[in-house]
Amino acid sequence: MTREPDDRRAALLATKLRLLVAGRWELVGEGRTGSFPHGATLVDAEGGRAWIVIEADAERRLGGALAVSLRAGVDELHLVVDDPQAAGTLARRATAFRFPVQVWRTDGKELVAVEPAPVAADPAPAPEAELYRPVLRAADLDPVVEGGHLVGELLGLEVARVVVADDGSAHVEAGVGRFDREVGALMFAELGETDALARAVDIVRRYRVAGAERHPLNHLVPERWLRAVLVAHPDLVGAGSLRSVGSAVPRHNLNEDGIATAVGEDLDGGPVVVVCSTGVYLDLVAAAADDRLTHGPGARLVLAVPERDAVPITADLSALLTVPAEVVPIAGDWRLLATDGA
Repeated sequence: MTREPDDRRAALLATKLRLLVAGRWELVGEGRTGSFPHGATLVDAEGGRAWIVIEADAERRLGGALAVSLRAGVDELHLVVDDPQAAGTLARRATAFRFPVQVWRTDGKELVAVEPAPVAADPAPAPEAELYRPVLRAADLDPVVEGGHLVGELLGLEVARVVVADDGSAHVEAGVGRFDREVGALMFAELGETDALARAVDIVRRYRVAGAERHPLNHLVPERWLRAVLVAHPDLVGAGSLRSVGSAVPRHNLNEDGIATAVGEDLDGGPVVVVCSTGVYLDLVAAAADDRLTHGPGARLVLAVPERDAVPITADLSALLTVPAEVVPIAGDWRLLATDGA
């Protein structure tokens, strides 16, 4: 039902891209257009160049764009983006690669070169929120700071969040995601904060375990579950200690693909940034390099993935980094290593 409008949109984007390119560059031949998630591509293989227009989620598309460039055998890549903020993030991520990437922002019919955005920060939560760290630990949750918020995770799944009101007071809300927390506030209205939190943890614990029946609670954010395992067993990636941290580009919701990052020390005492992913996530390398910029520019970078997901494209993209990352496959069923509250 939606394929025809999608195809029409893709064709319009391809036309837009060709017109923008023609206004600035001279193609060796006609160039070959192609599809791209929320965008379109134009490849001038004879001239060694590729252009990609990206309409949505541009900040998460650098890995896919580089994969297109590798497959096409070109020597330089140009990314065209409408959103100035996304364009700046893309340009920042591109600085981590030795492959030539130029990001452009559209300004009417013109293209404007984009400067990299400043390195992203992972701010600390308010002091009022930090008072709840012992409460989260007492509920067998891992306190994790992300984007200035203190949350409590059970094997990588957010079960509680400390909310700071405008008047500076803080309270903990139990539930998986914002909507679930709102429902939880109604379901547990008669309970105090501690009892409501315990009830939510008990519900999640039934399903967030290896071998449990299929349920959304054991399929959401698997990369964060993997991170929880590695924080408990850092030796799996050659680390002596690890702690969870937030990412340079936070996820929008629990259903979208993404990464989960931890920082710590390797077995020699040097700094290490470990970035977890499951499945084949093309933006893993770009996102991981961005998180290294945020948390430890000179640190060893480890990409931890389940063994079955250690695909060649991840190694290929890692090799394009100015300071390459190390891909570490995690063998076997890593969920069996997990213990809640680790």
